[in-house]
Amino acid sequence: MAERIGFVGLGIMGKPMAINLAKGGYDVTVYNRSSAAVDAVVAEGASAGTSSADVASKSDIIVLMVPDSPDSEAVVLGENGLLEGASAGDLIVDMSSIEPGVSQRIHDACAEKGVNFIDAPVSGGEPMAISGDLAIMVGGTAENFERAQPLFEIMGKSAVLCGDSGAGNTTKLANQIIVGANIHALAEALTLATKAGVNPETVFNAIKGGLAGSNVMNAKAPMMFERNFAPGFRIELHYKDINNAAKTANDLGLSLQVTANLQQVFKALIEWGEGGNDHSGILSYVEKLTGVTVTNK
Repeated sequence: MAERIGFVGLGIMGKPMAINLAKGGYDVTVYNRSSAAVDAVVAEGASAGTSSADVASKSDIIVLMVPDSPDSEAVVLGENGLLEGASAGDLIVDMSSIEPGVSQRIHDACAEKGVNFIDAPVSGGEPMAISGDLAIMVGGTAENFERAQPLFEIMGKSAVLCGDSGAGNTTKLANQIIVGANIHALAEALTLATKAGVNPETVFNAIKGGLAGSNVMNAKAPMMFERNFAPGFRIELHYKDINNAAKTANDLGLSLQVTANLQQVFKALIEWGEGGNDHSGILSYVEKLTGVTVTNK
């Protein structure tokens, strides 16, 4: 008999992930503070829960997808949270991107009640959440990873067990540093090309097949020169991840220059009211510094 699935957190990422699970034939119960998001997933075959605790009481595996560390703690450990409704032997899969240390604390609290827990943050943004092609980074035991694997196969194109509890989120922080640095470098490169009189789209087409080519470039360069900053992954969320990376680095006694620079870039963009834009909008930061506008027109 297939396990019953719960899903809490139906935002820009969580909603399509939950829909894919419902379409995949699972018995899915969902909860979200916004009823409109719940209705959208219910329309695809899921059932509505009345609280996080209610979802947990009706599920064997509960997936969680919320914005940040305090949200995960509140949903799992707080009043009407998952632990209030979960039973011994259930599995909570937190796919949120949070501090590794918080994942470890939640894991320990779950273990006290006999509830299993893994952290499984994702990369790929809204487009990959919709298509079911996310990259999933997991921290926890091999047994719990294998139990969640059928769900990962529906939501993602790859899932890797990275280590013990918290390792998934450590890996995600590494991912976010690399992605942010790539986007910033791409923005500067296209700004240089534009200022020199070379069409940025032509530059992209010329270099994307070489060593500089990457998934980041393929996804974000067209957004830049077409000036489309509709969010697939918002600046404010990337800033959250970079802050978590900086905090984790500080806890480990590390000084990370690129990470510190990204903090300042994202902070400035948010102060300018651009936090809701896609993180390809790092281009805006470079444009404000240089006075150059990147476009393929």
